Amino acid sequence: MTTTGSAIVRENPARPSEIVGSVPITAPENVEAVVAQAFRDFRDWSAQPLADRLTALAAAADGLDAARGQLGELLARETGKSVVDCRGEIGFAATYLRWVCANATRVLESEPAAVDDAQGRIVATRAPFGVIAAITPWNAPVILTALKLGPALAAGNTVVLKPSPLAPLTVTEMARLFPGTRVIHGGPDTVAALIADPRVGKVTFTGGAQAGRSIAAAAGAALKPVVLELGGNDPAVFLDDFALSPDDYERLVLASFATAGQVCMAAKRLYVPERRFDEFTEAYLAAAQRILTVGDPLDEKVTMGPVVSAAAVERMNDLIADAWNRGGWLIPLAALPADTAGGYYATPALALDLPDDAALVRDEQFGPLVPILTYRTEDEALARANDSDYGLGASVWSADEARAFSVAARLEAGFTFVNTHNRTGMSLRAPFGGIKRSGFGREYADEGLLEYTQTTIVHAPAAFRPGGRGMAARAYPE
Repeated sequence: MTTTGSAIVRENPARPSEIVGSVPITAPENVEAVVAQAFRDFRDWSAQPLADRLTALAAAADGLDAARGQLGELLARETGKSVVDCRGEIGFAATYLRWVCANATRVLESEPAAVDDAQGRIVATRAPFGVIAAITPWNAPVILTALKLGPALAAGNTVVLKPSPLAPLTVTEMARLFPGTRVIHGGPDTVAALIADPRVGKVTFTGGAQAGRSIAAAAGAALKPVVLELGGNDPAVFLDDFALSPDDYERLVLASFATAGQVCMAAKRLYVPERRFDEFTEAYLAAAQRILTVGDPLDEKVTMGPVVSAAAVERMNDLIADAWNRGGWLIPLAALPADTAGGYYATPALALDLPDDAALVRDEQFGPLVPILTYRTEDEALARANDSDYGLGASVWSADEARAFSVAARLEAGFTFVNTHNRTGMSLRAPFGGIKRSGFGREYADEGLLEYTQTTIVHAPAAFRPGGRGMAARAYPE
């Protein structure tokens, strides 16, 4: 990604000399006009019946499905993700939007509180915030945009969408399908101007912790609520009775290496009983050899493309150097073909014999490197898994589901998978989000819809209703 004075130019991570496209930068002084128009749009959009808003969202879902091939290729070219993965992401976004259409009436038109009794009458309604500032990342931009647009628009808000400079093209095309949505592009100054605008009622952001802190600080200064889904360093804890088939191991490999490991909820630390380490590692390596094919993301047979940028390659090299310096050693999981020369490719690898304070264990690697860590007791495994500033996802693997759920209750994570991890464990009806420094607020499920509404109350105390007896003036009711 390069930035000129007036445009963001996006290269293909697989072939950096190939320019995929560009988008104009929205200067901070021009953000106000965009938000002003979004606010005018809000007056009309929020006045439409919910059924009409959902009809428009259903049409957007159909549009995504119809453009899946075209958008999937564009997404693969600008992010380096496998084109098969990209098409799957677009299809999942359409599926999620249809879930919103099927459930929004039940959730949004339910009364959070309504009473009419001897004490008086209280009527509660769910009101939109107005203009939502939605700031999206590059690594799963279509589904993460849908997770914001679907609920926000259904609830009657309009949206000003700011995609990542590393993946602006597909999101810009996608946004054309959605009414009530305007797109801006730029860096921190553009984001700051967006958050500061008084017509923005709420901010939603998915991305890294550093940017999340800046966004939360700006929103706090403006007294605006925020949904933050930040990074994670997800532990996968394999209990001493785990029983994995070859297919399970393949699913586990992809839980760490899909999108070259650049997924917030990837399995990033694997805790294995010491006595089963050899068995686990041998089966994992065999599965990786079967399932991991590194190469051009437009090749239908490729399961892992490049990382997103030269900076990401440099970060992987730094983590590898630190691992060697800390006494660890690495096992490559797949070879890089000759035609990857010049691209932002990193060899996927397992790291062994690392101490817990090594960078690859302590920090979120966000790349195709995964440590296997051995333990002796369940309590030890849980203590080490929880010893992190992050708390996004985790997983427990066991042949005994009841035991797995019991152990999962002791893990410090917003979402814990059982006998799976990452995308194969997601559910449209299960709210997703982090604890600790992985953020707050929830996406998916009913909670994800309600994030874009605020409760308003109308109250008539019994004493002042027609026919009421009234009461003497006093500071507080008794």
